Amino acid sequence: MQELPQILYCHCAFAQVISQGVKQKVLEQLTAAGVDFEAVPDLCEMSARRDPLLKEIASQPYLRIAACYPRAVKGLFTAAECPLPENGPEIINMRVLIGEEAASALLGEVRPESTDPAKGVTA
Repeated sequence: MQELPQILYCHCAFAQVISQGVKQKVLEQLTAAGVDFEAVPDLCEMSARRDPLLKEIASQPYLRIAACYPRAVKGLFTAAECPLPENGPEIINMRVLIGEEAASALLGEVRPESTDPAKGVTA
């Protein structure tokens, strides 16, 4: 039996590169689904501070991260000296998906068919 994924949601509070509407829709649907999730104000800022929480997050099995471009998210963890594992997490790109698509991918209703970054979801 596979465990449920841990969900990390980045609110992108400082760079504001993700649409406010997308962020709001994702938060609404996560809350309505009644799933546990970790919301952080800004992964970029956490990486710059080398926040110890990033190391804990990086070690989670079955992790899904809602943020921006996968290569950027991976780079943030690497810059904070806690690289993400090779096989994982699933990264949902809220910069290219609409809110419903991002929330659906986070909640597991949509499985990525490829690692095409244009689709907004990568494993």
